[in-house]
Amino acid sequence: MWRAVASGRFITLEGGEGAGKSTQALRLAERLRAKGQEVVLTREPGGSPGAETIRGLLVTGDADRWSALTETLLMCAARRDHVERTIAPALARGAWVVSDRFADSTRAYQGAGGGVPTAFIAVLEAQVVGDARPDLTVILDLPAEAGLARAASRPHGETRFEEKGEAFHRRLRDGFLSLARAEPGRCVVVDAGADPESVAAAIWEIVQARLIGA
Repeated sequence: MWRAVASGRFITLEGGEGAGKSTQALRLAERLRAKGQEVVLTREPGGSPGAETIRGLLVTGDADRWSALTETLLMCAARRDHVERTIAPALARGAWVVSDRFADSTRAYQGAGGGVPTAFIAVLEAQVVGDARPDLTVILDLPAEAGLARAASRPHGETRFEEKGEAFHRRLRDGFLSLARAEPGRCVVVDAGADPESVAAAIWEIVQARLIGA
């Protein structure tokens, strides 16, 4: 049974390319709104006007346009604006925030995938994120090959990360799964290979168990 929560909650959806994060973030936001909650649906990189400008630099162009270290700095610049302009104000007024990606994507993409040292990312994250840390992170897990095949069918030009190759995407998948093992209190892995309705149902069950009933 639905039980109202007085303060805002922050949920992030993570995973590799083609895992269905955008679809599931939208479904979750709609379900929460149907229960009477104010929900801010957002994404990374992006989520605020300044961050969306930086997004264009990150997701378009050649795969080697930026080094992994430069990507990290750009991601953190976008994330700080996102936190300041969108996430923190929403949480402060008691809204729920559902974000398609957040700080874990930097750990996986630039860290596990790109080789940027974990300690360096952690120092930046502490300064950039501050207190705006997710209450729950759902990691949508899919083999790299399957995710890339799904992503290839999408009609958009934001393909820079998709073009980094299967080895890169296998590393970042491993990175996400390592994060889930390291932080089981926050992270839950969901099989993204199932049909969208089943994935949405699994996510809703997790949200109910971890946040609504908490």
